[in-house]
Amino acid sequence: MWWVYIVECSDGTYYTGITTDVQRRLNEHNYSFKSAKYTRSRRPVKLVYAEEAVNRSEASKREAKIKKFKRVRKKELINEYNNNRKS
Repeated sequence: MWWVYIVECSDGTYYTGITTDVQRRLNEHNYSFKSAKYTRSRRPVKLVYAEEAVNRSEASKREAKIKKFKRVRKKELINEYNNNRKS
């Protein structure tokens, strides 16, 4: 199973990526040289959104779509996700 995720960086910006293991990837973003160059200088990061995808292709397509969203739309997506988790 693949995941599309968004992390919020310490400077308030968002980074969107894909992975097969969200917790491992979050740890890499925060503690490893394997993190994305973008997040390496913006640690710590926190997970604010995660969505399952059927396969890598679908995850990549969804990632590309989310990356095109304006910040306001990303915030809406994150808020929807958090509201659904609380329900």
